[in-house]
Amino acid sequence: MQKGIMRKRRASQLSEYGKQLQAKQELRGEYGLRERQFKGYVKKVLARKNTQGSDTNEALLQNLETRLDGIVYRMGFAKTRSQARQIVGHGHIHVNGKVMDIPSYQVQKKDVISISRSSLNTELVKNIQLAMKKFQAPSWIELDKEKMEGGIKELPKLQDVGSEADIPLVFEFYSR
Repeated sequence: MQKGIMRKRRASQLSEYGKQLQAKQELRGEYGLRERQFKGYVKKVLARKNTQGSDTNEALLQNLETRLDGIVYRMGFAKTRSQARQIVGHGHIHVNGKVMDIPSYQVQKKDVISISRSSLNTELVKNIQLAMKKFQAPSWIELDKEKMEGGIKELPKLQDVGSEADIPLVFEFYSR
């Protein structure tokens, strides 16, 4: 067998397992999560499906999108998800007036997310404020650009997120 043939395989030539693995890795990479954490989200949604019969695709994306680092990213407080995770981890974000430095915190509809007052004079936040002038938040996010705060108006729908990953394949991968 020639070297490199396996790397040249096209997606259409992938096995069913390969397609499932690729979909899982794509979605996991999009949110910047480690395997154990991502698997926990999938298992939680699958367990809830068995009791409530909800739409698993939408439920998984809602769990991933409503993480604090995801909301910070969607509100335009960060250019990337990893920058959002760093901003949260360094204590620049308040949830309901209290410092929250846990990126995986699940934000609820009633929560108010803001940049801490002590961080407003930093170079990072000044750059964010400049970028915010042109920024348009998703329809499911409520954002006050002047106060640099906002929250969730409604849980995101599948079409609101626009993920390219084939989510049913992710559930098939973990259902084996």
